[in-house]
Amino acid sequence: MTVTDAPAPHRLVLVTGPSGAGRSTAFHALEDLGYEVIDNLPLSLIPRLLDGPPLDRPIALGLDVRNRDFSATSAIELIDTLTRDPSVTLEVLYLDCAPAVLVSRYSQTKRRHPLPEATTPTEGVERELDLLAPIRVRADHLIDTSELTPHDLKAEIGQWFGQGATQSLTISVQSFSYKRGLPRGMDMVFDCRFLANPYWVPALREKDGRDAAVAAHVAADPLYAPFLHKLQDLVAFLLPAQMAEGKSHLTLGFGCTGGQHRSVAVAENLSKLLAESGWQVSKRHRELERRAHALTEGVIRA
Repeated sequence: MTVTDAPAPHRLVLVTGPSGAGRSTAFHALEDLGYEVIDNLPLSLIPRLLDGPPLDRPIALGLDVRNRDFSATSAIELIDTLTRDPSVTLEVLYLDCAPAVLVSRYSQTKRRHPLPEATTPTEGVERELDLLAPIRVRADHLIDTSELTPHDLKAEIGQWFGQGATQSLTISVQSFSYKRGLPRGMDMVFDCRFLANPYWVPALREKDGRDAAVAAHVAADPLYAPFLHKLQDLVAFLLPAQMAEGKSHLTLGFGCTGGQHRSVAVAENLSKLLAESGWQVSKRHRELERRAHALTEGVIRA
């Protein structure tokens, strides 16, 4: 069989995230875009669903704690298996939301949290976020719905998964700390630890790479400008080649010691340059997300 005779792969989107973050709205949006939507299918049955010939339209599967055989370990194993399967084109969509907002939504609707052992919405939200944390890190697309209306969320879904979206290349630019290890799913990783470290400047230590003063300190390193220039040239060269190879999503990682200053500043700058060039770009700062999550949990528990 020649390459041109190979059957088209299954197009699959796994939709997950905490209860109350907007999965129902996302499913309605995907259904309107022509997706076959299936919610709460047991994880063990998903490979069987993909055994047959590909459908003439993409599939969106709901993945959450209500799934009969759900566990974070089995979900990650499923994602890794599907990622390696050449007959499947997989994207993981994680709908995120601030814990305080989730608790507020449960209070407004008077609904119980779906975790059976949860006695209060706050307890349920905390436990569910802990369960989903490994999957959140593995997501290809992360949409924070904390301040989005249903209309806004539908528009965001349309941007990433609308007609023609799967024919283009979406880019995820992420920062991280080497002390915590590389995030999973990186296509390319760049080490920023050779740049001047704002951590050693007391006035900048508690800020991060999104702050103008921190970004200016990193950019003042004589190696920064040639590094960014060569990086931009390399990425501009590789992206069309990746599209020609059939990739629909590419993840670029930038690491430094703490994942707070240098890697964030470089990721922010490259994301801006790519967006200005017309690419679809999403940003994630893993360590900043961890810190914000820890602070929010502390507020709720207090």
